[in-house]
Amino acid sequence: MFRKFILVVVLFITSTMTALAYDSSSDKRAEYIRENYAKYEYEVPMRDGKTLFTVVYTPYDVSKTYPVLMQRTPYSVGPYGVDKYRTRLGPSEAFEKEGFIFVFQDVRGRFRSEGEYDNMRPQNAYQRGKKATDDATDTYDSIEWLLNNLDNNNGKFGMWGVSYPGYYTSVASINAHPALKAISPQAPIADWFFDDFHRNGAFVLPMAFVFFDTFDNFPDEKHGYWPKGQDMATHDGYQFFLDLGPLSNVNKKYFKHKRPFWDALAAHPNYDDYWQSRDVLQHLGKTKPATLVVGGWYDTEDLYGPLETYQTMSQGNKKENVQLVMGPWYHGQWNRGDGSKMGEADNGFNTSKWFQKHILLPFFTEHLKASDSANLAKATIFDTGANRWHRFDTWPPKAVRKQTLYLTAGESISKDKPTTKKSFSEYISDPNKPVPHSKAIGRGWDRPYMTEDQRFAARRPDVLIFETEPLKEDLTLSGNIELKLKFSTSQTAADLIVKLVDVFPAKSENSNKLDKKLGNRHELVRWGSIRGRFRDSMSDPKPFTANEVTPVNFELYDVMHTFKRGHKLQIMVQSSMFPFLDRNPQNYVDNIFKATEADFVKADHRIYHQADQASSIEISVLK
Repeated sequence: MFRKFILVVVLFITSTMTALAYDSSSDKRAEYIRENYAKYEYEVPMRDGKTLFTVVYTPYDVSKTYPVLMQRTPYSVGPYGVDKYRTRLGPSEAFEKEGFIFVFQDVRGRFRSEGEYDNMRPQNAYQRGKKATDDATDTYDSIEWLLNNLDNNNGKFGMWGVSYPGYYTSVASINAHPALKAISPQAPIADWFFDDFHRNGAFVLPMAFVFFDTFDNFPDEKHGYWPKGQDMATHDGYQFFLDLGPLSNVNKKYFKHKRPFWDALAAHPNYDDYWQSRDVLQHLGKTKPATLVVGGWYDTEDLYGPLETYQTMSQGNKKENVQLVMGPWYHGQWNRGDGSKMGEADNGFNTSKWFQKHILLPFFTEHLKASDSANLAKATIFDTGANRWHRFDTWPPKAVRKQTLYLTAGESISKDKPTTKKSFSEYISDPNKPVPHSKAIGRGWDRPYMTEDQRFAARRPDVLIFETEPLKEDLTLSGNIELKLKFSTSQTAADLIVKLVDVFPAKSENSNKLDKKLGNRHELVRWGSIRGRFRDSMSDPKPFTANEVTPVNFELYDVMHTFKRGHKLQIMVQSSMFPFLDRNPQNYVDNIFKATEADFVKADHRIYHQADQASSIEISVLK
């Protein structure tokens, strides 16, 4: 039996979501922190009398004042004890040498902070009275106390964080404290129904299972450790989750109803009031601090979050205090990886270091230290495929033209609408033999799959392929991609997964010889999915009528990618992507968490490409 598969994943989650994990190779950085910063621990009082455990690292040099750079986290502010130091304080080493007062806080109900923890707590304290609390009021109260009790602070506060700490950073902008001058929500959770755990209603099984097995398994008393997870029979996530069977087996075999948020997921399969109350986006329209939203094009956990947070905060790009950076990164890679590669994709140079030097540090020093203007663009966007940064006044950029491409017979994509009276492509979807999300053997959501060569899937009979002829000139997509599919199934339920793929030519562009490394590579650029029951409403699902042609429309998240001359643009269509997405039974059930083995059936799925039922994609092409 493989030892503590889940515990290994916990360590990954901690380092991934905080971007502050211990790094034993950074001896000189750790030594610099010990020599230049003093550590203090406080229990900061909130308006309801509860205290939040707060750690402060303040420079020994007291000849000047410093701004406060704060992070609030549910992942622990350890190591605990005033003589035990972190080996990282800022997003990069340059922050520590620049000089800030660094503050880390266990959020309410986590680790050594008092109170009750609530995942994505509804932000409604101001509607409930003066003593009512939520994450926004806790942030306000913390800043007020720190402002009045920390020596040598210059009266200016900044906040940053990745993933869940990114969410707490976004929340800080709600009725923000006047001293909060700059925030950087990075890969922030925005709405968990659409972020980590669902993709247009399709359930992200391994992420939810692995995450909540530990994150939602804490004792009530104060503590400074992570709990143990499940013993797993195999590291092969595909096999493990296939053997698990229906989602109803999770509690029967593993959780035993001791993971509260898993039970909440199971009780709320649709986008109901429970989820809507936890949508932080509804509160972000009046943000006042200078804001730098950061995300990664290859972030499989939180890509929805930064894009939607930016759009909501900037209200259609009208607010000049809100800026966006999107780079070629996995979750948090901009702060801890070199950013030169993402899986099999080569980004050309160290994009993370470039971002830290030219964007992130200048942003905070401008607003917290009154240094020279960082002169940042409204949107700084990396063009994958061409490996270059673009500066835009708006995102998506205005200088684009919309173009409709049609899926046609013969596995083709055409600018011309099909004229054939009857034409479709079909495949048999078998939930007991689902399409793997990756050719790699792993837990179920490894980072490299986001740029993985898709030939392993393209050659399966249950995957449809449509592609253009080799392009005669470069084609740069900038913005979202709208899918308008005409679909039918022989059953009453189905998922649709659509992949945008860059197909490389067989020969090298420079030598005109067969390229053994990259020749005919099918590089994944973007993928998206929809659980068909939600095609018309995320709150009011409904079954398909068997064998009836039905419109299924949805969007892929934004892209900025150049398909080079000689490459092909390819669209792949499939109905499973396992185990990243759970299996759709294909027999409609009211709640998929209550599906039984008997509900999982084969189905004949069809994509139509005929004159009166034409499937298409709409792209935004940079002029």
